[in-house]
Amino acid sequence: MRHPFAAAATGLVLLTGTMTGAAACSSTAAAPPQHPITAAAPSSPTPPPPADSNPPGDIPDSQVYVPWSPPVGGFTVKVPEGWARTTHGHETVFTDKFNSVRVADVRTTTAPTVNSVRTHDVPALRAANSHFRLIKVVEVPRKGGTAVLAEYRADSAPNPVTGKRLTLDSQRYVFYKTGRGEAVLTLSGPVGADNVDPWRTVTNSFRWS
Repeated sequence: MRHPFAAAATGLVLLTGTMTGAAACSSTAAAPPQHPITAAAPSSPTPPPPADSNPPGDIPDSQVYVPWSPPVGGFTVKVPEGWARTTHGHETVFTDKFNSVRVADVRTTTAPTVNSVRTHDVPALRAANSHFRLIKVVEVPRKGGTAVLAEYRADSAPNPVTGKRLTLDSQRYVFYKTGRGEAVLTLSGPVGADNVDPWRTVTNSFRWS
């Protein structure tokens, strides 16, 4: 004959085991799925935008030009504002870094021609400039009149500190007016500089007065 307390104990053990197993199953089922932790790849820094700059010798588009006349008058030409100015006799030079605008007032009664510039002016330029190389001599129209253009390449004066020279491209314009003489504009800048528009601004501004 089974003891009633033994039977009750057996039932309690079975019930406890069943609840423990169910709890274990419930705990296992409720656990969230595990995912590997992946580190975020570092983002590449955004490079700063390139700064606006001009190559050596390039005159900036923002350059302002102002009218200038020699002390004795006779003509007007626009020159770059803010450039250093030096005067020697009848010649005035405006300079900034590698560039220059040279204005000479020449009294003569003979009009220049392509042939006269080749015969008289070019030899003088060759003697005054190191490594001189003539490119061309032609007549060119400008808003203030026709000029004889001598285009050439030569070395600059030596740097006072380093002694080095820079190769320059030069354009020399000779304007003439009967009874007044010549106005000679010489524009120079480093080889490779894109100064076509600035030089045209200067030479097209020339006017006899």
